[in-house]
Amino acid sequence: MLSVIRDSSNVPAGDRGLAYGDGLFETIRMRGRQAVLRGLHLDRLVTDAARLEIPVERSDLDRTITQAGLDFEADFEGIDWVLKLILTRGSGGRGYRLPESCQPNLIVSVSTMPPVPDISGVVADFSRFPLTVNPQLAGIKTLNRLEQVMASREFTGREFELVMRDVAGNMVEGTRTNLFCRHGEKWLTPPAGSLAVAGVMRKYLIDCLREAGHEVVEEFIPPSIVSAPDFRGLYLTNSVVGIVPVRKMGGVDLPVGGGLETISDPLKTLE
Repeated sequence: MLSVIRDSSNVPAGDRGLAYGDGLFETIRMRGRQAVLRGLHLDRLVTDAARLEIPVERSDLDRTITQAGLDFEADFEGIDWVLKLILTRGSGGRGYRLPESCQPNLIVSVSTMPPVPDISGVVADFSRFPLTVNPQLAGIKTLNRLEQVMASREFTGREFELVMRDVAGNMVEGTRTNLFCRHGEKWLTPPAGSLAVAGVMRKYLIDCLREAGHEVVEEFIPPSIVSAPDFRGLYLTNSVVGIVPVRKMGGVDLPVGGGLETISDPLKTLE
């Protein structure tokens, strides 16, 4: 049975999410009682919980989102807000070993929306901290985000985002965003198997681009692509801030206007 915790101060000290990062989370943009990309968030949470062998019912998660909308809509007085769901395996087990029976915890918290990025484009830079991805955990938004925490120490206040690279030097993702490049007539995004987090916005945009007749290729992206003559734009995406064009990357001015933000509107997915 799922235990819903609406006050993080009530999380048991023995919770495996706290002790070992044994769990995963979703960060959902809300407008009133409705959630952006609701179905995709639910799909990912259920699918990735199954990969971690944490039992959870989609209907329970869906009901929690609905209840959160009812509980917190008035607190934000008509402005968008953010709902965070943290699903852990619960307590128990001997050390790292799993408990014989699992009673997951679902921790619910809310916050205000971060500032909306400048539509003319943002400044980004490269992180010096490399990103390594265990192929068995690729794409899962687990509670273990220590590499992103360490990379975030490098923010100076000038950058909207820091882009992390793999050990081969390829651009993989931002500390909190996925990447899309427009290269000639193609859209490029790193392969899902190379990602620490395969975002729901990433999936939504791939589907929208392909439905609109665009070619989308999942391949490794070297940093040198931003200087290629047929490079047409770099975008950062996540389900809270949406689609963010980059106008300067590592001190290099980039073209803005590849058109990704005109192809899709995630706010149309409100449920």
